[in-house]
Amino acid sequence: MDLAQNYNYKIVKQFAVATVVWGIIGMLVGVIIAAQLAWPALNLDIPWLTYGRLRPLHTNAVIFAFGICGLFATSYYVVQRTCQVRLFSDKLAAFTFWGWQAVILSAVVTLPLGLTRGKEYAELEWPITLLIAVVWIAYAVVFFGTILTRKVKHIYVANWFFAAFILAVTILHVVNGASMPATLFKSYSAYAGVQDAMIQWWYGHNAVGFILTAGYLGMVYYFIPKQAERPVYSYRLSIVHFWALIFTYMWAGPHHLHYTALPDWTQSLGMVFSLILLAPSWGGMINGIMTLSGAWHKLRTDPILKFMIVSLSFYGIATFEGPMMSIKTVNALSHYTDWSIAHVHGGALGWVGFITMGSIYYLLPRMAGSQKMYSTKLIDLHFWVATIGIVLYIAAMWIAGVMQGLMWRAVNPDGTLTYTFVEGVKATYPYYVVRFTGGLLYLTGMCVMGYNTWMTLRNRETAVARIPALTSGHA
Repeated sequence: MDLAQNYNYKIVKQFAVATVVWGIIGMLVGVIIAAQLAWPALNLDIPWLTYGRLRPLHTNAVIFAFGICGLFATSYYVVQRTCQVRLFSDKLAAFTFWGWQAVILSAVVTLPLGLTRGKEYAELEWPITLLIAVVWIAYAVVFFGTILTRKVKHIYVANWFFAAFILAVTILHVVNGASMPATLFKSYSAYAGVQDAMIQWWYGHNAVGFILTAGYLGMVYYFIPKQAERPVYSYRLSIVHFWALIFTYMWAGPHHLHYTALPDWTQSLGMVFSLILLAPSWGGMINGIMTLSGAWHKLRTDPILKFMIVSLSFYGIATFEGPMMSIKTVNALSHYTDWSIAHVHGGALGWVGFITMGSIYYLLPRMAGSQKMYSTKLIDLHFWVATIGIVLYIAAMWIAGVMQGLMWRAVNPDGTLTYTFVEGVKATYPYYVVRFTGGLLYLTGMCVMGYNTWMTLRNRETAVARIPALTSGHA
């Protein structure tokens, strides 16, 4: 059999399964630390099970293990189908899979041991950051090599978003990852003081902008039209959306550093660009939702489409809330409170989680050579359990966050604080219990997906799909 005549589905299947597995693990850690906030004794006085150790493990697992495995799976599938060629290099693609799993396992070992750079979303120590760079270069070679060898003249818009995500993450990782090794497991940032903070949040917010937004918009522009069996509502808007988004996002990072030693003009610049960001974000959301024009009836019977469309709703919520929270007067209330946690998880659980789950549900049966998942009812159950979980989670954190902000800034007539910090913690307790419940429901939905995945793929060989001999448009 001539492999060059077939798409490489093996690597797509591997990453799709890894997405589900790491999703369950990452969300389980999230539920454990949510429980610890409500019941602190659950850390059992074991250092590597404390909140401070497990919290970065949770964020790395859900972003870099669940999230980026999903991006590997979908980008490898989409670039092959839209370019109508096999991946540029099977060996390099296999290296990206095993190399990325090595990165994740390294995080699983080092973070609970307290081996960390202490930088948000960039905690991993220098040997692991070097491995990330090598794997990422291999990923770029595979992706862009496939684009260069394409049979189709046109580069479909989903590939533009995937390409921006790959290139931007390369720059972000290299610049923010610059460090001076002291030992094998300890290094110090190449930057100092406020410059280090500015570069960290240029990186941190653009990790949101290019991993957690641009990459997943690549999924939106391929999988929603495919699942809805409708063309993209406005291809012109998708191009405007792309260029406006990637230009504007790069400048928004300083809004994380309001009321700090960062120069005031830099803070204001971050705020202004964050507000501008609302326009391209909502343009993309509207484009995705309007793609269902004439096909809304499909939502009654297609739970995969429910995941995809509801994800856009949460994208709209998160990209409205983010710019509003970047306004200095609003930020004075919201910063350091659980309102930020609500905002992050509205985007992470609702937007990133749902579009990834919907896209993986689309991919899995095709990797197994079947027309659908083992159980459509289980997909529907997953959707409703997870949706209820998200609503409980973000509603609890919204209320807790606003309450915390108001309690912290309340003063008596003589200028002393009305509430002690401990009183604020005590008032937050019931909302932490609700947050834990919401997270547990979301994890339950992910476990349902795990079972459905197992039943769909068991006893099945990876499907073989031939590449069309003649190009006739997008696959």
